Amino acid sequence: MTKTTAKKICTTLCPPVDLSGEAGWTPFDAPSLVGESLRFVSGEPDGNRFRVRYYRDEEQQLKARIWFGPETEGPPGNAHGGSMAAVFDEVLGLAAWAAGYSIVVGNLNVSFRNLLPLQQVVTVESRIISAEGRKVKVHGRICRGETLYAEGECLCITIAGT
Repeated sequence: MTKTTAKKICTTLCPPVDLSGEAGWTPFDAPSLVGESLRFVSGEPDGNRFRVRYYRDEEQQLKARIWFGPETEGPPGNAHGGSMAAVFDEVLGLAAWAAGYSIVVGNLNVSFRNLLPLQQVVTVESRIISAEGRKVKVHGRICRGETLYAEGECLCITIAGT
């Protein structure tokens, strides 16, 4: 799908996107923490690729509401696995930053569970599962209701000198 075609489709078919959080979630200003490094996934809040809003839950774990637009298409009508992996890279890495670790992602493993239909809002959950020395492990899930689309785990490495 070309960008022109995707834009036409979204202009005529994409409804407004509600990225509201759940009760007990507080909005999280991700760009103020890490700056413009969020451009690839979060860079176009009204674009046809991704639309993202970040939150923290009652336990201070990072959550995201994400809309996968027509420019993320892989299998017809569904998100490309690479777009889901890009979301995990951003959200899980940001979860480590939000927990106080200045990191880069060293390894990312994604397990795909179900096709993710385009143009619906899903939740990305994250949880720091361990921190030892310079290694921080973060787990995440992309889901909507009871449907699990993918799980991811990343090994983050703290940046020396920070």
